Amino acid sequence: MKQLPASYRDPSGFVFMDGGVLKRQINPVFFEEYDAAVNSGIYEKLFKKGWLIQHQEESRDEEKIILVPEQIPFINYPYEWCFTQYQHAAQLTLRLQMFLLERGFSLKDASAFNITFHKGKPVFIDTLSIERYKENEPWRALQQFEQHFFGVLLLAEKRGARYLKTLSHQINGVDLKETAKLLSWKTRFHPVIYPNIHLMAKNDSGQSSSSPAKSPEISKESQLKILKVLEMHIAGMSLAESTEWTSYYNQTNYDQTSFQKKKELIQQWSNQLNVKTAIDLGGNDGTFARELTATIEQVIVSDIDQAAIDHCYQTELESSHNRVLPLVIDLMQPSPAIGFGNEERESFTDRIIKLQPELSLALALIHHITLTGNVPFEMSAAYFAQISEYLIIEFPDREDSWVQFILDSKRDARHLFENYGLSAFAKAYSKHYHFDKEQKIEGTHRTLFLMRRK
Repeated sequence: MKQLPASYRDPSGFVFMDGGVLKRQINPVFFEEYDAAVNSGIYEKLFKKGWLIQHQEESRDEEKIILVPEQIPFINYPYEWCFTQYQHAAQLTLRLQMFLLERGFSLKDASAFNITFHKGKPVFIDTLSIERYKENEPWRALQQFEQHFFGVLLLAEKRGARYLKTLSHQINGVDLKETAKLLSWKTRFHPVIYPNIHLMAKNDSGQSSSSPAKSPEISKESQLKILKVLEMHIAGMSLAESTEWTSYYNQTNYDQTSFQKKKELIQQWSNQLNVKTAIDLGGNDGTFARELTATIEQVIVSDIDQAAIDHCYQTELESSHNRVLPLVIDLMQPSPAIGFGNEERESFTDRIIKLQPELSLALALIHHITLTGNVPFEMSAAYFAQISEYLIIEFPDREDSWVQFILDSKRDARHLFENYGLSAFAKAYSKHYHFDKEQKIEGTHRTLFLMRRK
């Protein structure tokens, strides 16, 4: 049994690995709360709604209760979500709290890390956060909610999407005093923003709000009204931020015939591999990830562009397959390991290597990381090879218009990239891969390769 480094904050229990299966131990101090939730039928109702990850009770004795939750292949973090994903995770937390309040229960914390995206939607994964409601006691986790959700969303809406990354360097949530300073003075008169940010900031000591604090009494009905107003405000928020990548496929140098040919190659090659999992690195809005063979059960689409991933997520919401997991990841600086001992939240790369998706896509990517990111072919080949057995990669040669654009932007340094070409690429990648297929994409200066790890 190995307790997970991320599971140390709650004395009610912890999460551990047992023979490759994730399990949760409940300590005696929480037996009474857990049994109250079981006997009320709360867990079953939340399972049916898809709001709480399902679990089964494996065993119990006087020292511990062991739960086996549904296994989630890839845990993702708040700073990897697009705006709409963040928004929906916040709404789920509030709806969950309102649902529990109406039935005599409450969430004892409101960490954004209690949510992950699984099968196309957010799901609450911290079973031990549910406890019995105490009459007229304010929601102790409200300040934590503002620090983890509302403050982050407000800053993203008012100051830019980069604030969605806040929890990657403030693991306990955004500083509300700093949030209040960054908002316009007009927000001091806003009926939702003032009480939830400016007023709350006066009580923000910089510590997690889960610590006990003396608070006035407030009725359940009043709390429900406050939470409903907050939920409605968050539902109406939006991110007015577009980028060149949101319309990338309308601007690219593909004509319709070439674009369709590339799609067909992706379909044909992936169909021949008999794989179940894949990752599309630099996948934009997921256009080509959706061309992968239907036998693939999960595809992670990662891209640096917030707007493209947001579009990918909203497209997936309309899909019945729920196999695409969109994440905002900058491949040049993916999510690092953070928290105590750098072990509380794993880096993106470590999680992907552990997942080992069988197929990686790297389409229209290599020229960006090579020429813009200055990553040598040898390094990118080694990186891709540690992730997946198969790699479908697109190589644009020097005559490609995007390659020309990037090289022209180098000006006096252009000569440093004279080595960029197909022969150097093939030499570096052949150290890690067999080249199983090679196909020039008609009407372009690009070649598609299917590689198999040596």
